[in-house]
Amino acid sequence: MARDADLLARIESHDAVVGIIGLGYVGLPLAVAFSEAGFRTLGFDVKPAITDGLNAGRSHITDVTSERLARLTGEGGPFEATLEFDRLAEADVVVICVPTPLSKTDDPDLSFVVAATEAVRSTLRPGQLVVLESTTYPGTTRDIVQPMLEETGLVAGQDFFLSFSPERVDPANPTWHIENTPKVVGGMTPSCHQLTTALYGEVIDTIVEVSSPEAAELAKLLENTFRAVNIGLVNEMAVVADRLGIDIWEVIEAAATKPYGFMKFFPGPGLGGHCIPVDPLFLAWKMKTLQYRTRFIELAAEVNGEMPRWVVERTVEALNDALKPLNGSDVLVLGVSYKPDVDDVRESPALDIIKILRQRGAVVEFHDPFVAELEIEGATERSVELTAERLERSDAVVITTDHSDVDYGLVGRHANVVVDPRNAMTEACEAVVYPIAGPSRAPDTEARQTA
Repeated sequence: MARDADLLARIESHDAVVGIIGLGYVGLPLAVAFSEAGFRTLGFDVKPAITDGLNAGRSHITDVTSERLARLTGEGGPFEATLEFDRLAEADVVVICVPTPLSKTDDPDLSFVVAATEAVRSTLRPGQLVVLESTTYPGTTRDIVQPMLEETGLVAGQDFFLSFSPERVDPANPTWHIENTPKVVGGMTPSCHQLTTALYGEVIDTIVEVSSPEAAELAKLLENTFRAVNIGLVNEMAVVADRLGIDIWEVIEAAATKPYGFMKFFPGPGLGGHCIPVDPLFLAWKMKTLQYRTRFIELAAEVNGEMPRWVVERTVEALNDALKPLNGSDVLVLGVSYKPDVDDVRESPALDIIKILRQRGAVVEFHDPFVAELEIEGATERSVELTAERLERSDAVVITTDHSDVDYGLVGRHANVVVDPRNAMTEACEAVVYPIAGPSRAPDTEARQTA
């Protein structure tokens, strides 16, 4: 039986062993999905704390509960985490789900992808399928991964199979998850494509087939560039609204009543996470190598990158109105993760806001129900408890992440001044509230009188 036919039969019968390199927000949910579908699944990571915890049934990410994981681990369970990369030889399918950050000069850092590919190369055998899921610039699968694997003497599409299928993960999203989010697949050859489509079709409801790895790579970058550019636009509109003395949130809701041609995006303190602030710059870098400047992308990055300073200036304005300087003021930052209800602080604008506030003399602490500890400029700091006393002691409270389980009523009753770029303080309260743009909202005097 031909190698592709043999692997296809093993995939369809769920006898194929699936290996996942990288057990973070992307890799672990995928490993759990394959395990729950009946595939024996090996998860590979470089951190003993992660592999030991997973094998004991303890999850380290919010999208996979420990209870769900525990049903899959232990003796006889389909899922096992390991540090031993030579066990990649046991896998019929290897999926690479490692980070792809930017360097300090905003160039793509493919060191994790290269290291993972080297590990696969060292155990690559005929008949294996390798899928890259890590977000990257168009051409990475063909120009970087394929040549490295073919150094073994095996040929892609003939001896082994290679595809790109970009991850689509939105942590803490209650509606869209691995199984019901459509999956884009681009194979290096028709046989590569067929096998990858069959593989994901066993665990994912909808497969979107494209003609090449490059098309799949670019599709992922388009998705997040679309978001980054539109967020940049609405952030600039917030500045416009502020200059005009108009409530930007009212404007957005009014525009959104148009039943066609408009999609709601919201302003905020800046971009965060491992995708939206990073992915568009992969494309910008790639196009620079082709002598083309992606002006929309660069401008959106510039606008979004200035939002932390805009929030600091709103804080300065709020304190000035209270006859207080920023220098020496007590500022409590609410939320340091990049989005609500997750513990991920990668690229979080809250980090920049804290640094800028401190550079200008403010005394800053933070509260985050999901982030117990945070490293800022080499020092580890702990989240403080959110109490009436702590709020009353603050000269200003800055809401950088609107976690759903924060008691904003408590904030409204006991804070003096609240800077709210997330529009979390929607109810009348006793504090003076400064939105991201437009006029401040005066305290509810009736509430103060009855408090």
